[in-house]
Amino acid sequence: MLDLAILGFLYEEPLHGYELRVRIARLSGHVRAVSHGTLYPAIRRMEAAGLLVREAQQGAAAAPRHMLSLTEAGRTELFQCLREPAEPFITDENRWFTLLAFLRHLPDPAAQATVLERRLAFLDEPSSFFYDGDGRPLSAENVADPFRSGVLRIARATSQAERAWLEETLKELAPSPSNGPETAHARHD
Repeated sequence: MLDLAILGFLYEEPLHGYELRVRIARLSGHVRAVSHGTLYPAIRRMEAAGLLVREAQQGAAAAPRHMLSLTEAGRTELFQCLREPAEPFITDENRWFTLLAFLRHLPDPAAQATVLERRLAFLDEPSSFFYDGDGRPLSAENVADPFRSGVLRIARATSQAERAWLEETLKELAPSPSNGPETAHARHD
């Protein structure tokens, strides 16, 4: 998730480490705080892999700022991560939101649609946070605990809203039958 966020934000513009950390923290919110001890080793690893470069620029203070930017290999890696996300990016809500935040950068509407279809298929699978003794998912109506029932009701409402958005967006991404695939609406810069 951190790697995707780094690639996505640096695709948009070169940033220095502090600004990158702030943007990642805003994206991930309170769920996944980003510490220096997590971010900077990831940056060094990605730099060693040739996915990004660091350039010193004169800062307002005496010390130069290190600006980070993507290389062509970094752009390729970003597009690969967006085109064929690992399963946790489809099934885990926090990872899904990170993926969704940058999916507009994938220039192919059909590839964008494929990712959205994977999420829709995941949402259509029967699941729950709670299961009965036989392993069957429990619905809010089958749980006596009002708090667990609340979890399930909120999750159901969220899933319904997400399904509606996915279906609407998939229609927008679909090629127009009268004009061919080149008229599909792409959501990228």
